[in-house]
Amino acid sequence: MATFFSSLHFKTIINMSNILLATEKPFAKDAIEQIKKVISDAGHNMMLLENYTDKSELLNAIKAADALIVRSDIVDAEIINAGDALKIVVRAGAGYDNLDLSAASQKNIVCMNTPGQNANAVAECAFGMMLYMARKQFSGSSGTELRGKKLGIIGYGNIGRYMAQIGRGFGMEVFAYKRNMDRLALQIDGVTPASSFEDIFEHCEYVSLHIPSTAETKGVINYHLLKLLPKNAMLVNTARVDVVNEDDLLQLMGERNDIAYVSDFVPKMETAFKEQFGKRIFYPTKKMGAQTEEANVNAGIAAAKQIIDFLDKGIDTFKVN
Repeated sequence: MATFFSSLHFKTIINMSNILLATEKPFAKDAIEQIKKVISDAGHNMMLLENYTDKSELLNAIKAADALIVRSDIVDAEIINAGDALKIVVRAGAGYDNLDLSAASQKNIVCMNTPGQNANAVAECAFGMMLYMARKQFSGSSGTELRGKKLGIIGYGNIGRYMAQIGRGFGMEVFAYKRNMDRLALQIDGVTPASSFEDIFEHCEYVSLHIPSTAETKGVINYHLLKLLPKNAMLVNTARVDVVNEDDLLQLMGERNDIAYVSDFVPKMETAFKEQFGKRIFYPTKKMGAQTEEANVNAGIAAAKQIIDFLDKGIDTFKVN
């Protein structure tokens, strides 16, 4: 059952704003307490809506909010238009495809994310899944080692950097591709710059995706790229489910029995993957990349501080719309 409360029902302090923390999947209790302290210390009021099961609950709560913090909750045009006093929405995390940026911009509502706060948690999750699959899910069968293998990183941002650090720690040769990348910065990190997506897919046994979901990237991991993978390769997706063309991946895995796929998302074509490929695919039943106590606290506090900086000082450093 959803819980909803406000520490103050009415604004009793001049310039006090109501900051709504709304999460279907709640923050850890410690994270909520720390977020609340940051908000109250700045002279604002935190409202909390968690474990809600119906959109109407969020529509009702948003009416009194000047600012909104969410995780993976969908903030569409209906939600945005219901927030008469709403000035800013912050997604506590890196991806923000759950926010309707167009609808927000039409109402002059600022949208932000909290880049970097979940990065290490996601990188560790990706490596955990890689290792689990490389060792044949610890089933007793002989697996393979990561040392000496090539790791290709598509998208070299905050998560990509942590991936590179962990990969090098495992003794892997690390490559990365990012549009307009700083080649010298990659080399300083001990990473070999790749010239293209094709360069990564053709030479790396492990390919890890760290790109946002946009009109340009949806389905970008297609048959053309997948067919380039070397023998016994593994595709790792902790980016977004729709950056991989699942039809093409199904075709490729059907043609080659040496390819494995691990994802932090339940595939859209889950039944087909499970029935056809069994042990060659792994994914958790719920997205787990950012599910650590540390990431919970870091992203939540960052979101609260960004809102306070915007409301009190007009700072919009992490604006995405």
